[in-house]
Amino acid sequence: MSPESRKLLNIVILGVGFMFMFTAFQTSGNVAQTVISSLNSTSFHGSGYTSLAIIYSVFSASNLIAPSVIAVIGCQMSMFLSGLLYSAYIAMFIQPYTWSFYTLSVLIGIAAAVLWTAQGSCLTINSDDRTIGRHSGIFWALLQFSMLFGNLYIYLAWKGEISISDKDRRTVFIALTVISLVGSVLFFLIRTPDSDTAQEDDAFDSVTDTEGDMSSEGCLSKAMDAFRKSLKLFITKEMLLLSILVAYTGLELTFYSGVYGTCIGSMNIFGADAKSLIGLSGIFIGLGEVLGGGLFGLLGKNNYFGRNPVVILGVVVHFLAFYLIYLYMPSDAPIASRDGTDLQAFINPSKTLALACSFLLGLGDSCYNTQMLSILGSLYPDNSAPAFAVFKFVQSVSAAVAFFYSNYLLLHWQLLILVIFGFFGTISFFFVEWGLAQRSLYNSM
Repeated sequence: MSPESRKLLNIVILGVGFMFMFTAFQTSGNVAQTVISSLNSTSFHGSGYTSLAIIYSVFSASNLIAPSVIAVIGCQMSMFLSGLLYSAYIAMFIQPYTWSFYTLSVLIGIAAAVLWTAQGSCLTINSDDRTIGRHSGIFWALLQFSMLFGNLYIYLAWKGEISISDKDRRTVFIALTVISLVGSVLFFLIRTPDSDTAQEDDAFDSVTDTEGDMSSEGCLSKAMDAFRKSLKLFITKEMLLLSILVAYTGLELTFYSGVYGTCIGSMNIFGADAKSLIGLSGIFIGLGEVLGGGLFGLLGKNNYFGRNPVVILGVVVHFLAFYLIYLYMPSDAPIASRDGTDLQAFINPSKTLALACSFLLGLGDSCYNTQMLSILGSLYPDNSAPAFAVFKFVQSVSAAVAFFYSNYLLLHWQLLILVIFGFFGTISFFFVEWGLAQRSLYNSM
């Protein structure tokens, strides 16, 4: 097998591994609050929203230590061990306890930072300037398929269920745990690509380091250097402007991945299909993500009109979804009790409308994320790692804040927060994009 084919195979394995892992994890996140509200045990007092808030809070802080972990144990082992913690979190729902629920929420926050940093390193090592776009597109598409399969299983397994029994819960989460473990094991199939430098081999697997093991002082120095670079980038004008939209992507991530599915499941008007609609909603979100990823990720190099039209499409699609959700969904749906809600909104809800909004949420999310990744790469080609560290930090902090307030705010207040950040974030993106275009025009003269 040629070196080029080996690198492409590594990217496919990486994408398939993440697809398995996040098929399990994202499905768990979508149904966590619904499952918790259906628990028959009075000894469990956890909140799915609070758990996800803890995960994203710890994830934010752990971005500072992730480079040191990877430098010591390598990308492959970092992804495998992180995957085990993801599997442990999912397995906890088989027999949940409050202490294990929140403990594993902290651990998976650390694992997430290490996992995504290692993924970026692995993707870079297996790519060059000519193939990075193609490889990123392949990975994105495979990852977004994770939104489809697990939620399809939830839809089929919970169709006709009014409440989630202990037996149904155990069956679903045993299956999801196995799926997550399969994804973790797949990382061992990734092989170090042929390279001309020992530096690439060292970055991929520290065991093959030809320059000697990195000391703990060296790891700390490397982490602190990355932290200082990130701080310097964060206070630049462009990054401060982009941070508004980055914060919005965190808020809407919380909404579509945790809140919206819970709202659908709590609506008694959907009857026996309410719980299974959670899974079907996730499928339609995934369809929107995959469609957007294909159009704006894989085909992004053929976009002659810049990034602004895609972001405009994203804000229009999302605002339309928010307006329709406001019209058909009762305001207490995010915080409804185990018995659900019987309140009515302004129009009669329908399953078709609920799923259409799911698709719009996924499509809009892909519009924002593909263009955000693109503009960061254009703005900071020589400092991509600190730039993406700031991106993940701001996004995860805003997601954590959103998961916290999701426990208390009625639906219309949550939608208002999304609209405000979406509007001003889009405007700030336009300013950065126009400034980048003018800079490029000046440099070409």
